[in-house]
Amino acid sequence: MKQSRAMSLVEAIANVAVGYGVAVVTQILIFPVFGLHTTLAQNLKMGAVFTVVSIARSFALRRLFEAIRVRGAR
Repeated sequence: MKQSRAMSLVEAIANVAVGYGVAVVTQILIFPVFGLHTTLAQNLKMGAVFTVVSIARSFALRRLFEAIRVRGAR
């Protein structure tokens, strides 16, 4: 069964939303190990930037693989 573009986007957003929380917590724990000291606000902003990039990447890859699947089914 074919996945719609809208559902691809919903899946990508759900996946990245969970990843965002993991990323922010990881940054808070790991940055000090490397001598990087940031505020919570800075961590949230950095996480937001990476989240937007990740959503775009996930969506594009999902659509690419869906196009490959559809072409292969012909």
